[in-house]
Amino acid sequence: MGSPTPVVGLRREREVLTVALVTGRHVVIEGPPGTGKSTLLRSIARDTGQEVVFVEGNAELTPARLVGQFDPSQVLATGYQPDAFVDGPLITAMRTGGLLYMEELNRVPEETLNVLITVLTEGEIAVPRLGTVHAGKDFRLIAAMNPFDAVGTARVSQAIADRMCRVVLGYQDLEGERAITGSVSGLAGRWVDLSVALTRATREHRDVRMGSSVRGAIDLSLVLTGLAELRGEATPTRDTARDAAYAALSGRIRITDGVDRTAESVIDELLEIHWPADDEESDPAESPDAEESDGQGKAPSPGHNPGFQQRSRPGREQPSRTQGRQEIAANHPDFADVSPEPGELDVDAFEALAAEDPDKAAALLADMAVATDVQLRAAARRLAGRVFIRFGRVGPAKARGTRRLGPSRRLDGDLDLDRTVEAWDPSSSRRPEELVTRTWTAHRRAVCLVVDISGSMKGLAVALASVAAAGVVVANENGPPPLQPSVIAFGAGVRVLQAQGVRRPPEELLSDLIALRGHGTTDLAAGLREASKQLASAVADERMVVLLSDCLHTAGDEPAEALGGIDRLHVLVPLGGPEAEAAAHPLALRGGGRAQVVARLTDIAPALTRILA
Repeated sequence: MGSPTPVVGLRREREVLTVALVTGRHVVIEGPPGTGKSTLLRSIARDTGQEVVFVEGNAELTPARLVGQFDPSQVLATGYQPDAFVDGPLITAMRTGGLLYMEELNRVPEETLNVLITVLTEGEIAVPRLGTVHAGKDFRLIAAMNPFDAVGTARVSQAIADRMCRVVLGYQDLEGERAITGSVSGLAGRWVDLSVALTRATREHRDVRMGSSVRGAIDLSLVLTGLAELRGEATPTRDTARDAAYAALSGRIRITDGVDRTAESVIDELLEIHWPADDEESDPAESPDAEESDGQGKAPSPGHNPGFQQRSRPGREQPSRTQGRQEIAANHPDFADVSPEPGELDVDAFEALAAEDPDKAAALLADMAVATDVQLRAAARRLAGRVFIRFGRVGPAKARGTRRLGPSRRLDGDLDLDRTVEAWDPSSSRRPEELVTRTWTAHRRAVCLVVDISGSMKGLAVALASVAAAGVVVANENGPPPLQPSVIAFGAGVRVLQAQGVRRPPEELLSDLIALRGHGTTDLAAGLREASKQLASAVADERMVVLLSDCLHTAGDEPAEALGGIDRLHVLVPLGGPEAEAAAHPLALRGGGRAQVVARLTDIAPALTRILA
């Protein structure tokens, strides 16, 4: 058995955690991957001599798997006797007075976490048919979680958070990470220094949402030196460093949402900066990879296909209305700063405006996306896809509790002894399908987003609709399962921008949506009928439409007559107004949903949360 991984730094955190445990507190340790959460706890456990009972938090951790359960065969033979109960990790730690270490606390379902409330408060738990189990005096719950990971996670309830102390860990300093990398890898010198420098640089890059942990530096140093040895290089070449960095770091980097580049291109940029200056470099034009570059310093992502053509989308085309520079300037005083000359879009100036007044910035971007100035229009549309997704991500909060434990005959999950025993007939042979289990079940919902692009929608109204659309499109995009809504735009006609169950890159979808600006009549009923048609192809318990419109139709049938096949209709009314609200509320009520005005970007988050949570 290898020696324990040393704890480098973290003196203050170690002291706080030690005192919290000694004084009987339960603790949650927060920090990104690789900051030493597990190492710190195991070090303290060794010092105190306490047993550590480990449990991995994930979406499949049921209360029965955490607490324990009766052995089915013994129950069928002797009934519910204490000897038939198999302790789970929680009961094991309570009986022995040990430390229950629960990793990934924010991935555990709420129903399972609720089991811990009485344990944390009273130090006991009542187990049906077994009785009350009291915790030993040294029992503690130590939970760990990465609060920056949005994939498959949810907010921990206040009931749990209120019963635990919180210790936050950050990354070690430069010397600390060098010490960790050298200790674990057994290496030292310039290549450890390079590995640590590259790894730390990924956390500070402007296009990276989450960089690599120190584990990336450890892997990079080992792969780099090992690959050089395999290739017979006395000193690793830059190509070898590039291959090693791709392998060690690319999977650990998360690119900022809406940024169109790959992790590999970020690594190339950082390697250019941090590669030792005294090493000779080959001419990039002679590199075998030169022809694979996209001309902007971006390495092609895996599976990249330069010949890919965007698929055509069905629907009736509408002529788009454009705006000249003078018209845009008349409506937006900040236009001259953002676009000082024809064809120019100053991104820094736009970001400054967005920081000062997001509503003004969003409205201006919406109008620049349909500018008569061709170059400005193209630049604005590229920027709009990224910016509106960024604004939209503050919208719908992921709801907990959409999955619940329930009886099932699918033979997955945990055996439901009570339900199985109730129907048990010892005299007959049992078939597998007669066993009852408890498993996670989800309410399946199909969503269609219907966006008004008619002439009455302009400026800030278009921006609000686009940001709300982004919120729906990216809602739970990494969760289980993503919404994958169909997206429809309507004015005088209807266009399907994304079919039901088909996912396009969100920034591409939003760029297309903002480019559509109709004029003339508004056929709301046609948009709703197309939504019903899209939803009909989905396998779902509920078919929902989210309509972004002022609901002022001027053509076609009455919208209320086009709700067939739609289980629920919610309406978001950009900017509102007496006439729009008078039309929207009865329509939403007829559709079994709600209508709400969104007058500012800050209104979108709570509105979408109520609809989608």
